[in-house]
Amino acid sequence: MSDSVNFDVKTENGIAVFKLNESRFDSQIAGLVKAEFTILLSESVNKLVIDLSEVEYCDSSGLSALLLAFRILQSQEGQIRIAAPQKSVRTLIQISQLDRILPIFDSVEEAVKDLETI
Repeated sequence: MSDSVNFDVKTENGIAVFKLNESRFDSQIAGLVKAEFTILLSESVNKLVIDLSEVEYCDSSGLSALLLAFRILQSQEGQIRIAAPQKSVRTLIQISQLDRILPIFDSVEEAVKDLETI
């Protein structure tokens, strides 16, 4: 198991953008990502964009981490958006019907604009 995960977080106008800089979002890093989401979302962030543009592969562990962020934000009346997933990741989210609760946008800019209207 990896002991670190490569990501960037930028917060602007109350919207945090979490960019996962990993090609695989699976059980190797999902626990670490969950920990980062928990820390980030306890810091009064209630609007989150998760940039998945670098992720080529995602499994149920990765989806579980996304759901954790959703549940934390839901309990805080916050909002979450998924940005720029590659085709395979987008398909997985859609097949699992998580796109019903995790709105997907083609770019980070579109996702941020959407959250700015809320």
